[in-house]
Order: sequence, then structure tokens, then C-alpha cells
Amino acid sequence: MAGRLSYLMAGLFFFFSSIVLCVPDAFAQTDGIDKAINDTFAPIANAFAGFIFSKVYGVPWILVWLVVGAIVFTFYFRFISIRGFKHAIDITLGRVDNNEKDPGEVSHFQALATALSGTIGLGNIAGVAIAISLGGPGATFWMILAGFLGMSSKFVECTLAVMYRKELPDGRVSGGPMYYISQGFAEKNMPGLGRVLGFMFAAMCVIGALGAGNMFQANQAFQQFMNVTGGADSFIADKAWAFGLLFAVLVGIVIIGGIKSIARVTAKLVPFMAVVYIVAALVIILMNIDKVPAAFSAIITGAFSPEGVSGGIIGVLIQGFRRAAFSNEAGIGTAPIAHAAVRTKEPVTQGFVSLLEPFIDTIVVCTMTALVIIITGMYVNTNGISGVELTSKAFESAFPWFKYVLTLAVILFAYSTMLSWSYYGTKAWTYIFGESARSNLTYRLIFCVFVVVGATSNLTSVVDFSDAMIFAMALINISGLYVLAPKVKEELKKYMDRLDR
Repeated sequence: MAGRLSYLMAGLFFFFSSIVLCVPDAFAQTDGIDKAINDTFAPIANAFAGFIFSKVYGVPWILVWLVVGAIVFTFYFRFISIRGFKHAIDITLGRVDNNEKDPGEVSHFQALATALSGTIGLGNIAGVAIAISLGGPGATFWMILAGFLGMSSKFVECTLAVMYRKELPDGRVSGGPMYYISQGFAEKNMPGLGRVLGFMFAAMCVIGALGAGNMFQANQAFQQFMNVTGGADSFIADKAWAFGLLFAVLVGIVIIGGIKSIARVTAKLVPFMAVVYIVAALVIILMNIDKVPAAFSAIITGAFSPEGVSGGIIGVLIQGFRRAAFSNEAGIGTAPIAHAAVRTKEPVTQGFVSLLEPFIDTIVVCTMTALVIIITGMYVNTNGISGVELTSKAFESAFPWFKYVLTLAVILFAYSTMLSWSYYGTKAWTYIFGESARSNLTYRLIFCVFVVVGATSNLTSVVDFSDAMIFAMALINISGLYVLAPKVKEELKKYMDRLDR
């Protein structure tokens, strides 16, 4: 069955590729096709997304699920995010547990970079601006707190990913929630439930990777490039197919090589992107150093103000927590798939490394973005703009040319995100259809096709559905973390005892 399906998908890839290459005009006139697909798919997408993002007493229940889980793990592991922070840095820098002969495919740093490339992106640029425009500066406080709590969730899920990963004869590694839930539940005498939940997680991950992790990224990268080169009058405005095809080729060149190839690229790309963005933010902050105390005062007072911009203190809290959850994905279950490939015999070491992910993504990068928006005063008179445009205006107030740098950042962020999500989707796909080379190649080809589809289409319902799928993964993943957290605690105690000796 899996073999026949692989041949079918490969055939579809070459079919669609020939259309893209030979009939570009058809992709320049897809409004009617997009609308037909959206109208057909909208009832399903709206119903599912409506359930996942529905509110209880004004608060999205899936957000409560993520935050409560993060709080539980923070206390259960006695603030491991603080106790283990220095040790996490030592491991990441190769000072501890740095044996290249250990099982696995990538170093601690490369695994972290790959996972970060999937989270640092539009959430840090556009998401922060949305949170502040809706919830005011106070949303930043709750965003930072959510990032801190999320560090413990990452520790648990990424430790489990290494504990229960599958090591293949050729040295490749597969891991993630679908593996530790199915195997861990079997150890708890719940094999049937574990298999069902593992399959459901994998299926959701496959769909989420193609939508929010691929199509949305390609579409936003094209839109930002088109806007900065003239908008509707841009030379590229009617050539989305060419932009998408170029992106697909660049993605395909890297992902065909698997996690080692992806890790090599992200290990160089992520630090470069982060440094450029953070340095630019720091320059603006230093240029307005006299306004920084007032900015922090606005963040703290706004967090507890009964007159919040969006529904008082609860509204501000929701905006901050929601954007943090969208940005760092702690508890969602995606990052463990990348962290499982690390070279180590000590599962807990990668748990330590992974807790740096929400710190870098949310506490550092998101806070930098928030400070720039607040000290430049752009959040006060938004003139109807939000998201990446608001962030762009804030940076442009200091550097008129920064819109070009931001465009490059958006494109590189989108590119690196697609690299990571291609790996997540591939591992979920092979969990369902088998670990053969043909199965791996099939999904990667499908992923490349969807890059072109994403750039040339406006399939909002499809992307909304995949976005809801990603957060539905958290329902399964955190359920598994609750059941298996005692195993992690036991492994942590053994590791710390060995470390003391």
C-alpha cells in the first residue's frame, strides 16, 4: 500500500511540476481556482478551527491547555529552566557530552538550530506587533512569562524524544511524540491508545507541515518581496509561480539530503538571521536609551492594568500568552522531532539544550521586537496597520532602508522554517508509511510542490485548517507528557547523580 502510494505521489509531483514549468500563465490567474477550493473547504476548516480555538469564559481552551501544562512541568521539575540554564549552555557549546561516536546524526547545537529555525520567524516579527496592537505594551510581560514557562515543556518533550527514538541500521534516527507516546503508553499497559494517539499526531503533523509550515511561509515571503518592490506594480506581481519555483528548488536542494543537510544549513542561517535582527534592534534601543525605562514601565503597568487595550488584564494576558505559544511552539510537539536526531547517549542532555529554545525565541527575540515597537511609539497611532508592516514602520523610523533588511529577514525566516517543517513532516509521514528511502523522497517531493502552490495561491481555508491541526497536536502531546513525565524525572535524577560523581 505504502509503495503504491509513494509512486502515485511521485507521479503527481512531476505532473504538477510540468504544469508550473510549461503553463505559468495559468498560475497567474488562479483567483477562480483559489475561491472554488476555499469555498469547498471552508465549512470543514471553519468547523475544526472553530473547535480548536473556541473560548471558555473568553479564553481559548487550547491556550489554557498549553499554559497549564507549562506551569505544571515548571513546578514538577523544580524550575529546571533556571537550575539547568548554565548547564544547557555548556552542552550546546560542546563543553559537555561531545562524543561524535555516540548514536545520532547531528550535534547538540545543530539540533537546537534546526528546531529554532522552525520557530524563529514571522511570529517574532509580525506576531509581536499583533499582540501589542491588540493588548498594548503589557502583552509583552505575559509573552515573556509564557516563554519562561515554556522552557520546562520543551525540556520534558525533548528528553522523551531522545529516550524513545528509533535508531535505524544505516545510522539515521526517527523520533518525536508519535514514538514516545506509542512506546511510552505501551510500557504503561496502554498500547492500543498509544498507537492511536501516535498515528493521530503524525497525521496532523503531515497536514500542518504542508500548510502553516510551507504554504503560509511561501505566500508571506512572496507578498513581502512584492510589497517592497512596488506592490501591485512590481515586476514580480504576476510571477508568483517563478518565485515559488525558485523557492521550491532552494528548499529541495537542502531537504533531499535529510537532517544532516538541513542541520548544516540552519546552523549557519539561524545565527546569521538572529544576529542581524538583534543587532538592528539593539542599535534602535541604544539610540533611544532614554526611553527604555518608560518602555519597561509601560510593559509592567500595562500587564496589570484594569483598563487594558483588549478586555482588561485578562485580554492583555491572552494576547501575550497566545503570541508566545504561536512563536515558540512549546508543548506542540514539533521541536522534539528535530532534537531526537542529536548525537548522545544521555537523553537528558538534549532536554537541557532544548530549554534554550523558548528563551532565545521568545524572551530575547520577541522582547527585542516589542521594545523597538514601544520606544518608537508606533503602537500608539497604528493608522490601521499591524503585523509585519507595523514592525517594519518601527524599524524604518530609525533606518529608512530597513524595510529591505526586513524583507530579507522575512524571506530567510520563511526559508529556514520550511526546511525544519519539511523534516517534521517527513518523519511524521514515514511513521505512517514506513522508513524506506522511497517514502522519504515521496514526501519531500510533495513538500516542494506545495511550496509553489503556496506562493501562487490564496488558500486561506487550507492554511487555517493546517494551523488548527498544529495546535490540535498539543492536545495529544501534552497528554503524553503528563503520563510520561515521571520517566523523565527518573532519568534526570540518574543523570544528575552521574554528573555529581
